[in-house]
Amino acid sequence: MAQAGSMAIEPQARSITAEERKVIFASSLGTVFEWYDFYLYGSLAAIIAKHFFAGVNETTSFIFALLAFAAGFAVRPFGAIVFGRLGDMIGRKYTFLVTILIMGMSTAVVGMLPTYASIGVAAPVILISLRLLQGLALGGEYGGAATYVAEHAPKGKRGLFTSFIQTTATMGLFLSLLVILGCRTALGKDEFEAWGWRIPFLISVLLLIVSVYIRLQLNESPVFKKMKEEGKASKAPLTESFARWDNLKIVIFSLFGGTAGQAVVWYTGQFYALFFLLQTLKIDPMTANLLIAGSLAIGTPFFIVFGALSDKIGRKPIIMIGCVLAALTYFPIFKALTEYGNPDIFAAQASSPVVVVADEAQCSFQFDPVGKAKFTSSCDIAKGGLAKKYIPYANQAAAPGAVAQIKIGSTVISSYEGTGLSKEDAKAKKDAFDKELGAALKAAGYPDKADPAKTNIPMVLALLTILVIYVTMVYGPIAAWLVELFPAKIRYTSMSLPYHIGNGWFGGFLPTVAFAMVAATGDIYYGLWYPIVIALMTAVIGTLFMPETKDRDIHHT
Repeated sequence: MAQAGSMAIEPQARSITAEERKVIFASSLGTVFEWYDFYLYGSLAAIIAKHFFAGVNETTSFIFALLAFAAGFAVRPFGAIVFGRLGDMIGRKYTFLVTILIMGMSTAVVGMLPTYASIGVAAPVILISLRLLQGLALGGEYGGAATYVAEHAPKGKRGLFTSFIQTTATMGLFLSLLVILGCRTALGKDEFEAWGWRIPFLISVLLLIVSVYIRLQLNESPVFKKMKEEGKASKAPLTESFARWDNLKIVIFSLFGGTAGQAVVWYTGQFYALFFLLQTLKIDPMTANLLIAGSLAIGTPFFIVFGALSDKIGRKPIIMIGCVLAALTYFPIFKALTEYGNPDIFAAQASSPVVVVADEAQCSFQFDPVGKAKFTSSCDIAKGGLAKKYIPYANQAAAPGAVAQIKIGSTVISSYEGTGLSKEDAKAKKDAFDKELGAALKAAGYPDKADPAKTNIPMVLALLTILVIYVTMVYGPIAAWLVELFPAKIRYTSMSLPYHIGNGWFGGFLPTVAFAMVAATGDIYYGLWYPIVIALMTAVIGTLFMPETKDRDIHHT
């Protein structure tokens, strides 16, 4: 990409000044709080499902909770466009002051929101609206913080400087987990799930006050100030970013050859791993959150390591290697998580595998968004019973019209046709079927929950830490890479959109898509195909079409 119109000579490599330390600290701290707000919802998805989506069945309720989680990601690209344009026109500092106000207030309102039991369907509607506001705010936050810090960095240290911003997403998640654990410990499980879950959201008010105060102390980016003084700021950043092919092609390649793969590795290593421990392996929530928090504590310094390393060997090779390593090792790592996290499930799968024998024409994808669908075929009843217990199973075709069966090792349980049954008969049949299924699963060694005494904590922690290391490889250098790809006058807009499409859409929808894939197939590892395919796509496109940028002058307009 051409670098004509240079405004100034980029600062040479030197030690970090006190002012630069202040910029990094203030920008990072505010962004940590913003990520804390955003990820509280993800960490509490299972509890929120019970309070706000109580009008549907349990499987649909959890998928709905994940969709509400994803809603915040869906609108992030729109936030990137709105706030990116403002950031390129009026300045970096004031734009991310606005974003943090929107985020903090939206989060606090979640903590005061009445539940489904109190106000019915209005509760999830308002909740999703607040998630949309959070997504818009976050869409403007990241690009502003990354651009602001990079434009303060001396030559040869942009990877190091911006890697502190990269730690903020993980630190925000870490902080949310710590606050949740503290509240859960202080109140007890029942009180926390009844009302104490609101406290972490309300704490956001205090964090908002601190964040706004800190950001008010900052000065505008020197690059933006110089650009404004020389009259070189863009008057139409959207047009210059996306309506001109020379820049648009960089936006497209940075999405498919950079941020899409980075996003799925990030969300697999941190959020999908948490949901997998909680929902699939049935590990106690306190233990699961502590394990994730521990892996984050161990892995977070590697954001700085890989950010600084990218200043020496380049951004591109580190990100591409991270995508490839993740894609090649996800299946063995998650199978090992099952073996060490809940060895009873692992052993039961090996000794008494569960198989649903059914006419596939009678099988539905059991997602009921309005709580009105009736899954009454024998296949749906069989699969629904297993899905409710998060039991992994394989599928085997039966003769057309045959009543579905569940094979658990050598035990065979027949399902039943629920169509046309009276309410009383349907309940009696269901109770009898659930009782027989539960007894057979118990006899085969399938546990209702993980046995804490059998969970190999060191091994699970080590496996989770490896997943976090992959996250740091793909995420640590990417802010500097995106900043360096685009000219200063349209940088905020141009880098924000591919980042938030990648992270908001490819990454944010990952838990929902992956768990839907698992629910549809019964294979607890099937959802991993989604991040594996995306990560490999990014590795190929990024290697072939993306440039290395570590030596670029970012002061050109």
